[in-house]
Amino acid sequence: MLQKFRILALLEGISFLVILFVTMPLKYLFENPMPNKIIGMIHGVLFLGYVVFTFLLKAELNWSTKKTALILACSIIPFGTFWADKKYLKN
Repeated sequence: MLQKFRILALLEGISFLVILFVTMPLKYLFENPMPNKIIGMIHGVLFLGYVVFTFLLKAELNWSTKKTALILACSIIPFGTFWADKKYLKN
């Protein structure tokens, strides 16, 4: 389950960066909102999966509340999921 979460975290982090650095400029600089809608929906699903998996792994691996909170916080910080993977998820 941890390996699946690591893949999900990678995809969630990539989708967040695509929104920030590709689709948001397209939306606001070039008045093209469609890529933002599509990637935004994908990112939303990945984000929800990230949150659910975090709580499932908290129970399965007996993570502390602090560790769980840090891993959740990493999902809202650019490049955060990559740091969480390196710091907490790699064995």
